[in-house]
Amino acid sequence: MAKSETCLINLSYQDGSEGSPSNPAKFKNQDFAQIKADYIRKRGQLFEDNEFPPNGHSLGDLPDMSPSEESGVKWLRPADLLREQGKKDKPAFCTDGMSRFDFGQGKVGNCWFLSAISALTFQKNLMEQVVPMDQSFEDYAGIFHFRFWRFGKWIDVVIDDYLPTINKQLLSVSSKCGNEFWAPLLEKAYAKVCGSYADMRGGSSSEACKDFTGGVNQIYHPTEANAPSCDELWLTLSRATKCKSLICCGTLHKKDALANTGLVDGHAYSVTGITEVELNGSKVRLLRVMNPWGKQEWNGKWSDKSDLWDKVSPEVRKKCCKRNDGEFWMQMEDFCSYFAKVSICCETPNFLDGDLKCQWNCRIYDGSWVAGKSAGGDVNHPSFATNPQYRIRVTVIDKRSQETKTSCFP
Repeated sequence: MAKSETCLINLSYQDGSEGSPSNPAKFKNQDFAQIKADYIRKRGQLFEDNEFPPNGHSLGDLPDMSPSEESGVKWLRPADLLREQGKKDKPAFCTDGMSRFDFGQGKVGNCWFLSAISALTFQKNLMEQVVPMDQSFEDYAGIFHFRFWRFGKWIDVVIDDYLPTINKQLLSVSSKCGNEFWAPLLEKAYAKVCGSYADMRGGSSSEACKDFTGGVNQIYHPTEANAPSCDELWLTLSRATKCKSLICCGTLHKKDALANTGLVDGHAYSVTGITEVELNGSKVRLLRVMNPWGKQEWNGKWSDKSDLWDKVSPEVRKKCCKRNDGEFWMQMEDFCSYFAKVSICCETPNFLDGDLKCQWNCRIYDGSWVAGKSAGGDVNHPSFATNPQYRIRVTVIDKRSQETKTSCFP
């Protein structure tokens, strides 16, 4: 338990208070329910978000696009986009649930964000916290909203449904079924929080997972000299899976090291499953990994085309889905050789020791770095001690002596 010994403000965000999951703070002071009700009464007028308008300012400067391409960007609402594509389908917010197979990456370099969404789709309760499911294109006013955990509290982010397109196709995240729009709209809400679509270019999956959960992050670097062994990492991943964690990973930034493997260098993926299979009387540890592109897969041992699947039982063979959807299996040892980073995010730290019975209490304290007062710089500065800080008093029960021991940490 943490106890403040400074004048920091306790921000526990009890359920029902502003910033809690059931009562997120209104981002930019925009009230979704009120705005939607106002536009429904106007009959025929659709919401257009002045805080994140459908123009170049919200798009930002995307380095992978030429000036001529940027000038060709057209912002369209979903129904108008489908009409321009010559489709008779009506837009849908979500059809048959939300899945990692629903979307593919576009021209914005935000694989880190999409890998986190892939991981999020496995946790229904968290998914529905981020993506309110009482939304649709019926009772329609051109407005949607999403929730993220930012700096200690949940926020509710309102957007209109204008989406950037080029040549009648969505510029960024697109739906694989064509008329489903929850993923592009979720991406737009996060782009609004970041500042623009261009501000989503490059990032960390661990940060996106944090914003989806408000949970605890732990990062491992399998290829470094002091990294945990494959056995230790496997045990951690097993615990993390049981604790319903979001697990993402990233490949080495070395093209030569990944040559002819099918893996993309410096790219974010998500871990969507782990299993052990029996081969020739021995156990083989496998991880299922997802490329947010929705295509381009690992081509080594235990890949979709590997003949190793022909040597296992028919029941095990069913795990292998031979389709070009971006998802594949690979052996734990190969994973540790090619992936430079693994991030695990969970609502509690239970995955660290596998103790699912332990209940954690969270208490948050707010502080700030104020120039000339509490911004002491880094540890090399003599003023470092003036930075915001707190003390933790840990009480440990020694079962052998039944004595209570107390430690203090600055």
